[in-house]
Amino acid sequence: MPRARSAGRRRAHRRGHRAPPRSHQARRLGGGPRARRRRRGRPCRCAGHSRGRRRGADLADGPLSQGAPLTPRRADVTLIGATLIWGAAFPVVKAALASSTPLAFLAIRFAIAAAVLTPFTSLAAPFTRRELTAGALLGTILGGGFAAQVVGLVYTTPARSAFIVGISSVLAPLVAFLALRERTRWTALGALLIAAGGMYFLTAPDAGGLNRGDVWTLLTAVLFGGQIVAVAELSRRYDPGRLVWMQTAATAVVAALGALLLEDAHVRWSATFTAELLYAAVFATALALLWQMRAQRHMSSARAALIFCLEAVFAAAASWLWFGERLSLPQWLGGGLILTGMVVAELPQGHQPSAVSRQSSTPR
Repeated sequence: MPRARSAGRRRAHRRGHRAPPRSHQARRLGGGPRARRRRRGRPCRCAGHSRGRRRGADLADGPLSQGAPLTPRRADVTLIGATLIWGAAFPVVKAALASSTPLAFLAIRFAIAAAVLTPFTSLAAPFTRRELTAGALLGTILGGGFAAQVVGLVYTTPARSAFIVGISSVLAPLVAFLALRERTRWTALGALLIAAGGMYFLTAPDAGGLNRGDVWTLLTAVLFGGQIVAVAELSRRYDPGRLVWMQTAATAVVAALGALLLEDAHVRWSATFTAELLYAAVFATALALLWQMRAQRHMSSARAALIFCLEAVFAAAASWLWFGERLSLPQWLGGGLILTGMVVAELPQGHQPSAVSRQSSTPR
């Protein structure tokens, strides 16, 4: 029968002897060959990590996302370029809708974009369930937003459509509150009131009044606000190239089903329509979305939303060059208030980050 130690002997034993750490303690304390390899920057070759890498679940290692990380300035320039392409697309799509029904145009546009992206996207690794869920979510939001936008462009002007779509930057913090339960800042509420005033002047009776196209475009702003939040969250977890491809293909399928069920789909092909379609598909869809995904991984989504404010300015300039569209003084006042609301929505407040102001996990 073992003898019981006295209290004094137990204390002396504890002071003079320390048991070697067990395996799980060694891992927690930073020991073991795997931890040393990770500290030296070598990849871990354990079965779980290598299997996850082969499946491509959470690693941005596709061909479209390879390359050195963007510097903050290059990330800004990349996202401004995408915003310029989107702004110029407003009058282009408006002109194309004279030869096609909205959902048919959208289905062809995104089908071409998905085909263009396919050779450059890492599709050899099977999609994981989480990747498919993320792609389906982004595709649903993006498809609904673009569908509402093209329907709205049938009834409203490109410049008005662009300014209303710009409200998405103001709505993004509210979408983050509803979806992620993040506390809404007072600046977001103030920005919403300012943007609402701008919406009034932009659609006042002496400016033409609120029409069906404006209502559809307002729905676009809500959905695009959700996309700002979703892209900020998901593009840091998965390969952005695969996400772009999945949401593009999903949008094409949804638009095709909508064209078959909801409209008398038709297209009148011509050289002009083909050029407009290719610009919308290749540049304003595939390239711009990829640039957005890549740039937003290196900046806060609040900064991205601020850059998106330029889209309405680019669209107004392009609409003036394309159609000779001129906004009245009240409409410019309304557009200016909407842009002011976008800036106010991004003003810093306190030290608590929100879903639309968190820094990217990638070093900046």
